[in-house]
Amino acid sequence: MDPLLLIVVCSPSGAGKTTLTRRLLGTFNDLTFSVSHTTRKPRTGEVDGQDYHFLDRARFERMVEEGRFAEWAEVHANLYGTSLAELERARAQGMRGIVFDIDYQGARQIRAKLPETISIFILPPSLDELERRLKGRASDDEEAIARRFRRARDEIEHYSFFDYVIVNEKVDDAEAQLRGIVYAERCKRWRNAQRAESLLRNGRVG
Repeated sequence: MDPLLLIVVCSPSGAGKTTLTRRLLGTFNDLTFSVSHTTRKPRTGEVDGQDYHFLDRARFERMVEEGRFAEWAEVHANLYGTSLAELERARAQGMRGIVFDIDYQGARQIRAKLPETISIFILPPSLDELERRLKGRASDDEEAIARRFRRARDEIEHYSFFDYVIVNEKVDDAEAQLRGIVYAERCKRWRNAQRAESLLRNGRVG
């Protein structure tokens, strides 16, 4: 099994996965964020190479043909993908885990290739609240908001695929639950078997 902690965080647009992911990374300095590639245009304040790698459709499709993605999907008429290079970057930097902010299609692809992936789905407290949050975004027009809201129910129908489900009613509570999942996963027996065996052999944890 891959010793790197692979954490997929998924939700319909507006449910809060980006905020929760950023908070999680602020708590654990040995986790890194997987910067996805996308063909969509940057939103206000987004930085290329930090929030996403922004590229045109032709270049993205060449990367697909070259087998350079761990997963990719078309969402809201744009292409999104996770480069295999992101996993190697995390390992090279000595990170203990990498966090993926992707949709359910990508989550299924990664789980198929890496079964030990930890998958977490973020639910809004209600569809009314989700619609309110989407309308509160200054970056989306009415058509984009309507499209994202229509897609939300379809995305939520896939919740049963995920290992964990968090209802993001109060962001501080949801963040605490997300941190708890990471702590619990780090205590899994198979992740600590080598340390236990070292204790038995040498009298101390290696």
